[in-house]
Amino acid sequence: MIHIRKVKKSEEAMLHNLMQFYIYDFSKYISEIKLEDDCTYKPFELSQYWEEKTHHAFFICLDAKIIGFTLVDIEEINRVLEFFVLASYQSKGVGKAAARKLFESFSGYWKVSQIEKNYPAKAFWRSLIFDVTNGEMEEEYREGKCIQSFHTSSLSI
Repeated sequence: MIHIRKVKKSEEAMLHNLMQFYIYDFSKYISEIKLEDDCTYKPFELSQYWEEKTHHAFFICLDAKIIGFTLVDIEEINRVLEFFVLASYQSKGVGKAAARKLFESFSGYWKVSQIEKNYPAKAFWRSLIFDVTNGEMEEEYREGKCIQSFHTSSLSI
């Protein structure tokens, strides 16, 4: 069964390890992403996820196995900041199930954005959000990003 669970501060190193795969995948869209001298990607600054009430880090799990993560900002408008599922679990409904669990967990307005060049992500989010809201969503392009907006009251989950 797919579920999301909050990342504990003691699991920060695990999250950083998983994020290396995410950054690697993302490097095909952003040429500025380069390996550091130690052959790893520069880690994300994650302190806000342990120190601020509005930021949340979740592992995406299949039963007890961690297979991805998501970082979200829950405020007046909720935002998915990062979302990743390991390649071997992609295109199997795992990401969609995890995103649905996320949207169910935090009611209100949501914005999800993708860089324009990331066609797979745009297709994933557009399809998922259109499906779970019965088309009650808005989409716009701004500053090189595709942004979908919706309210959880329109969810058909």
